[in-house]
Amino acid sequence: MKNINNKEYSKYVDKKVPKPDYLKNSIKAFFVGGLICILGQWLTNYFTSKGLSKGDVATATPIILVFLGAFFTGLGLYDKLGKFAGAGSIVPITGFANSIVSPAMEYKREGYVFGVAARMFNIAGPVLVYGYGSSVIYALIYYLVTK
Repeated sequence: MKNINNKEYSKYVDKKVPKPDYLKNSIKAFFVGGLICILGQWLTNYFTSKGLSKGDVATATPIILVFLGAFFTGLGLYDKLGKFAGAGSIVPITGFANSIVSPAMEYKREGYVFGVAARMFNIAGPVLVYGYGSSVIYALIYYLVTK
């Protein structure tokens, strides 16, 4: 076995590690994320054209997008989209649905209570905690500034 120092080992690892194509990955993420957002805007326009109120449209559109994200995760298609698009598939609301359904499906074999229910929010839990926490802080600052 050949003895090498840390510097030589780092050079060796740098040669072996595949280099991602950042431009290509960014373009794919941009277009897939954009297409998901276009779908959301189309749903909003459709519901508005059918005479729904702003509040109903603001409720129906995310419900459908979350359902589609969860449905395609259940079919195994959202994972393929994620491998192709990277961050473009996790940023929109459909990515949130995917982050809830994926662990639930993975831990289903452990049962519904200790598997699905206990592990469902492994990925999405921190997002919810920090989202709620930051919204409370923002609301307090807004209240104090406008008072």
